[in-house]
Amino acid sequence: MSLIELTVEDLRCLQRAELALDPRRNLIWGSNGSGKTSLLEAVFLLGRGRSFRTRNSERLIRHGQPRLTVFGRTDGIPVQAVGVQVSKSSGTTARINGATAGSLTELSQAFPVQVIDPGVHKLVEEGGFRRRRWMDWAVFHVEPRFGDLWVRYARAVKQRNAALRQQPAQAYVWDPEVARLGELIAGSRRSMLDELQPLWRRAVTALSGLDVELHYSRGWSQDLPLSQALADSRARDESKRLTHSGPHRADVLVRLGGRPAREVLSRGQQKLVAIAMTLAQIQLLQETTSLVPTLLLDDPAAELDGSHLLRFIDEVSRLNCQLILTSLHPQSDLFGRPERVFHVEQGSVGPV
Repeated sequence: MSLIELTVEDLRCLQRAELALDPRRNLIWGSNGSGKTSLLEAVFLLGRGRSFRTRNSERLIRHGQPRLTVFGRTDGIPVQAVGVQVSKSSGTTARINGATAGSLTELSQAFPVQVIDPGVHKLVEEGGFRRRRWMDWAVFHVEPRFGDLWVRYARAVKQRNAALRQQPAQAYVWDPEVARLGELIAGSRRSMLDELQPLWRRAVTALSGLDVELHYSRGWSQDLPLSQALADSRARDESKRLTHSGPHRADVLVRLGGRPAREVLSRGQQKLVAIAMTLAQIQLLQETTSLVPTLLLDDPAAELDGSHLLRFIDEVSRLNCQLILTSLHPQSDLFGRPERVFHVEQGSVGPV
């Protein structure tokens, strides 16, 4: 399911760019600030409906323009035509094969994409939001019903929270639905992480040599069903007007020697651990589904030292996926000679 066509209009410094990509290795080179990473953002936007650099998609729109548009076409079976528009007036909309997407999560199924960029360490360093998002991207592909479960669960929690703010006595009519859907979501997440463990252990050992562990925290006590946890937290929920128990509070705990990894690992070690999480996830998808994700690499040579870079190259080379990487240099052949090379200069993109 590789991306073979990409058209970008009015995204950051890019007025318009058209790229014919190869299903294997693609190199985008140029000086700092030329627009290389913006092209990766455009590709990521097609599969996620957002950027990997900012939560505010309107910041992606080129200065002085009302909207941005990204269009792509894959070579999978069936071929997928995906378009995403971000407008200052109407937000983000997406179309898949000409039909409006019901939710942005549908983009992941049409075009699965992952990224390793200079901010990858935040997956370890920051709070549970990033790790939930990392976890759910894989569960969505491994467990077909997960996307629908999550949409229905989020809607039920939203209704419960609204009732807590306006009519607290009515909030608990939502408990059976929240509990039922929440248990299913937690079960799907745990199953995925259990399958991931051997791939994760091999990847993190190969890249870092560290005995880092991943533990699943489901968002409420392991000793209680969610229905009981919701009942036990009623006083707190009414006080804060918020639902405190459930899979929306879940996390993947990254630990070394029983301690949070972010407290004991250097920034460089955190990067290696986060990279291992990402690569193990891609390998899981390849082994359990028919998907071949696209992997975006933002100047990897600048982020890793010699020995770790060699290990990283070896791990990426094990994957059967499309690569789109950026570099300051036109001769970058870290993963073998690229089939397609593009040069970016002051927002203008052309093949080499």
